[in-house]
Amino acid sequence: MIGMVIFDNDGVLVDSERLANGILAELLTEAGLPYTFEETVRDFMGGSMASMRRHAEARLGRALPADLEDRYHQRLFDGFAHLQAIDGVEGVLDHLDAEGITYCLASSGTHRRIRTALTAVGFLDRFEGRIFSAEDVAHGKPAPDLFLHAAATMGVKPAGCLVIEDSPLGVAAAVAAEMEVFGYAGMTDPAKLSDADKIFHHMGALAELIDRA
Repeated sequence: MIGMVIFDNDGVLVDSERLANGILAELLTEAGLPYTFEETVRDFMGGSMASMRRHAEARLGRALPADLEDRYHQRLFDGFAHLQAIDGVEGVLDHLDAEGITYCLASSGTHRRIRTALTAVGFLDRFEGRIFSAEDVAHGKPAPDLFLHAAATMGVKPAGCLVIEDSPLGVAAAVAAEMEVFGYAGMTDPAKLSDADKIFHHMGALAELIDRA
């Protein structure tokens, strides 16, 4: 029986992945490490900025500019003025509220990024007090730490949690936490989410999938 649903944020609740990965590709290219949008999705989607920096600097062979993250977030937040919720996800949240099913958010993003995005789409009140960031733990996704921290804080056993993720790193983290996980293939190649317990392509289908879980 599902005791709690844990949502990823970017690409699951808010339609920010295209914007975020495009900006990151531009900044890495400017820093001397040519990256395309598709390559940033492949290498970094679902991970923290700290893990991105470690990976990119290892490839580049030197440090990235110290202000890269600041410039990334500035461009990102400017773009959030036009941010939209993932189509169909508000109906899922309404359904969970109606059924009395607890839910929370666990994201690789910073608290500032999460709260800015949720405010932009009108979801902040729904998640206030139930927001967990990779900033809260020693190891972000694909380590299980973030999901286990969310479950422990909310008082739900890992076996009672269902994670909704759109990235391979997030799916791996949920599997490592021994939680059930549904992979949302709205933007992600379904083959990359193959370790998920279920894969779905349209957010409108999620409420029924949760009811059947």
